Amino acid sequence: MEKIITDDLDALLDILPLRIKRKLVKLEDRRELLEVVLDLGRTPEARFAQREVILDPHEVTDKDIEYVTSSISGFGGDNRSGIERTLHRISAIRNRKGRIVGLTCRVGRAVYGTINIIEDLVQSGKSILLLGRPGVGKTTMLRETARVLADEFDKRVIIVDTSNEIAGDGDIPHPAIGHARRMQVTTPDMQHAVMIEAVENHMPEVIVIDEIGTGLEAQAARTIAERGVQLVATAHGNTLENLMMNPTLSDLIGGIQSVTLGDEEARRRGTQKSILERMSAPTFDILVEIQDWDRVAIHPDVGEAVDAILRGQLPATETRWTDENGEIHVEKVVPAVTERRTPVQRQVARKDGQPRLFLFGVNRGRMEQVADEMQLSLELVDKLENATLLVTSKKYYRQKPKKVKEAEATNVPIFVLRGNTPTQIRQLLNTLYPAEVPQKVSSFEQALGEAREAVEKVLGGEETVELSPQSAYIRRLQHLIAERNALSSQSTGKDPDRRVRIFRG
Repeated sequence: MEKIITDDLDALLDILPLRIKRKLVKLEDRRELLEVVLDLGRTPEARFAQREVILDPHEVTDKDIEYVTSSISGFGGDNRSGIERTLHRISAIRNRKGRIVGLTCRVGRAVYGTINIIEDLVQSGKSILLLGRPGVGKTTMLRETARVLADEFDKRVIIVDTSNEIAGDGDIPHPAIGHARRMQVTTPDMQHAVMIEAVENHMPEVIVIDEIGTGLEAQAARTIAERGVQLVATAHGNTLENLMMNPTLSDLIGGIQSVTLGDEEARRRGTQKSILERMSAPTFDILVEIQDWDRVAIHPDVGEAVDAILRGQLPATETRWTDENGEIHVEKVVPAVTERRTPVQRQVARKDGQPRLFLFGVNRGRMEQVADEMQLSLELVDKLENATLLVTSKKYYRQKPKKVKEAEATNVPIFVLRGNTPTQIRQLLNTLYPAEVPQKVSSFEQALGEAREAVEKVLGGEETVELSPQSAYIRRLQHLIAERNALSSQSTGKDPDRRVRIFRG
């Protein structure tokens, strides 16, 4: 199905003050409008994907705010309102006394055909969790999923619509949800209760939920899934790793717990005694990371993906994207498996003169975990006088504490990490143990290492560094490495030669 976009833009323009509406109507690209911002005492502003436009030189007044609020329904507990039978959203900013001093009038669009790229997953009957940054189209895809399941696959679909973003404002839902039924939520903190009410009272085959964000909602989602109902939902976070680090929502992907192994089991696994493991089966079977309007990364088995990440491995991922002709392309990333050595084998492989590290302001557990992933045997000492190297972070080194001064006074070398992160620790260990680093390094590690080296070169003065061609998933991680180091990056070329360039912004 070709994508069809409807936005009811005229309905939004009609609630705006006349002087602002006139300026918007004259804009040739008004169909690309994202939102109109009205802040008391400031000039009104129209926001597009790539630019912002001042709509009138005169400042927004109380009368302008009142003009808009009088044309829409009342605001709910989440300070959101809408226009009946449209998908537009009006959000209020209030002062300390509760008076409205700002409005964000966001354009709501129904885009038919957005789930072509994951339609096979939707009709599989498995529960699907959608992630992605704000504005990337999560709610749009969720709305279209509800319509397709209800109209094309004849499923009994219930939408739990907390902020009326999926089916629009008013008692009659927007046609974009098809024959799916919609349950409104009186206040956001009651979403979990309505989720349970939906499955208990209305016999749905599918429940659709936007923005699972609390522990109670995560528990309700698990209860629904355990009753055999297909769940399709969005949650706060951009990637699977985000959820794993979120204690409130990690239950959606099975939860994470620390487990202490016995000596024999730790030796058998070749790991530390204290490890992280998944607690239970995930609530959602499939996780979709929406990277852009026409590109997604899919974890087809959430449980296996979480287990792989906890073992320090790259999870199997499937990337799909749509080209200019509407054709869907699929690229699968299957991680290379590196041979592991047991702690005993690593002990035998040790050489004379191995560094003895004294850690100051550096997380010991994280250091040991990274060393284990790299199949290295560390010698960490508790006294500075027994150390051949002091390892500290930039933050601590700048403060010049007593231990750093002692190391300088006794000529103990100091290695300063820019940050107390696994990436920085891995670079340190690569420097200290070049002979012990396994020779069989996965293409994934090579690609990320190349990105880190490029960052160092650009920070060191080079204008731009171009990396080797990589898959879409790995390019995304390379972009993230550049972003975390306050550098700019962009993809260039066409697949399979598409690559990342890193440069100063």
